[in-house]
Amino acid sequence: MGSPTGRALPFFLILVHIYLHGALSQATRPVGQRKPFFERLRRLEEQFRKFQEVTLTHLQGIASHYNLSVDIEARFRSLARESQAVALVLNQSQAAVQEELGHLRTWVRRTQRRGRKADHRLLALSATVSEGSARRAREQETQRAQGDVRALRDALLRLTPLVQSQGARLAALEGQLRVEGTGPTIPNVTLAPSRQSNLSAPQLQGGGQASRAPPEPRNPPLDFAHRLQGAQEPWGLGNQQAWPPESPGEVCNVGPALIFPNASTMNVGFLRPGFLTGLRALSICSWVRTAADHLGTLLSYATEENDNKLVLHGRDSLAPGSVHFVIGDPAFRELPLQPLLDGRWHHVCVIWTSILGRYWLHVDRRLVATGSRFREGYEIPPGGSLVLGQEQDHVGGGFDSSEAFVGSMAGLAIWDRVLVPGEVSNLAMGKVLPAGAILTLANATSVGGFVQRVNCTCLQLCP
Repeated sequence: MGSPTGRALPFFLILVHIYLHGALSQATRPVGQRKPFFERLRRLEEQFRKFQEVTLTHLQGIASHYNLSVDIEARFRSLARESQAVALVLNQSQAAVQEELGHLRTWVRRTQRRGRKADHRLLALSATVSEGSARRAREQETQRAQGDVRALRDALLRLTPLVQSQGARLAALEGQLRVEGTGPTIPNVTLAPSRQSNLSAPQLQGGGQASRAPPEPRNPPLDFAHRLQGAQEPWGLGNQQAWPPESPGEVCNVGPALIFPNASTMNVGFLRPGFLTGLRALSICSWVRTAADHLGTLLSYATEENDNKLVLHGRDSLAPGSVHFVIGDPAFRELPLQPLLDGRWHHVCVIWTSILGRYWLHVDRRLVATGSRFREGYEIPPGGSLVLGQEQDHVGGGFDSSEAFVGSMAGLAIWDRVLVPGEVSNLAMGKVLPAGAILTLANATSVGGFVQRVNCTCLQLCP
């Protein structure tokens, strides 16, 4: 926009032209006629000054409005920049909030899953406590029965000398009658050997002639006590037996071994292809060596439906050496494996069948624990993820260092049937592998972290 002086210049030139033209025309006219012209020119000059003032005022107003509009436009541009910056900050804040919400949702889901798992385990523990109470009641009943047996044994022990004395008196009477040679011959009375089934009465044997020698001295009370102590009730279902650790002899041909050097969540082995069909029975056997203060998780099988379909689960919060044998969470049984924490090789077999829910735990060829009604009629589904050394909180992941296995395992194999005790014993002595193994340690084609795979000619040579 031009200045006010520039706009007023054309008007001024026009007025000068008009003025000069009037002056020239007045010069040619008489003097009397010039006065009205000067009056008109003065009026015209006054009107021009007024017009110039008005124009100048108007132009000044326009200039002030222009400056104001420029300031407004600058302010609008500044506000636009500030709004863009605010929008950018809001977008960044929204992205950060969404990310935090995602982490929070993941944490809530994991917490809920662990809460459900804890609830299920508490229910299972309550059921186990109830079962333990019933077992203790049965044990008390058994102890009362054993007390009755002991009382009967004591009574029999007290009666035995009396029976012996009566037999001696009868033998003496028989000898006296033989010497006298009078009267009828009485039957030969002989004290029967002390047996658990017929100790309560003497055995009478009839004969045609009297025996010529007195009966041989016996010690039936000691024999009876020995037999009674040897006839204790055998170790039954649901019991656990204390057992000393046993070092194996020279064991060779056990196949590859995996070494888990520390509790890192990166240390893991995957058995592939996993279970291709559903399992209603299984046997898991492996050589295990660890010197940690707890055993850790040996094996974990998870599906999309349940992350604890099959677990040999240990962690640092359990009793040292204790392992939860889980099938279809929340059902589990606690297995006692404390002597395995001595840093030496031990052979472990865990066997289960859905028929009556029977299970067995063999360690170094000994039957350490057994029970029934554990997942009776259940089928372990196929298609999951089978992991060694870690416990899965979801398929293929969610590991926790407090549940990791630290040590070595060798000769691991899994069958879809129940191994008989002879097969378990052969495995523990390093003999031939039973037929029908569906997975072995050779299927651990993928290992991660610091896990080492070694091939040892004999078990004692493994690092």
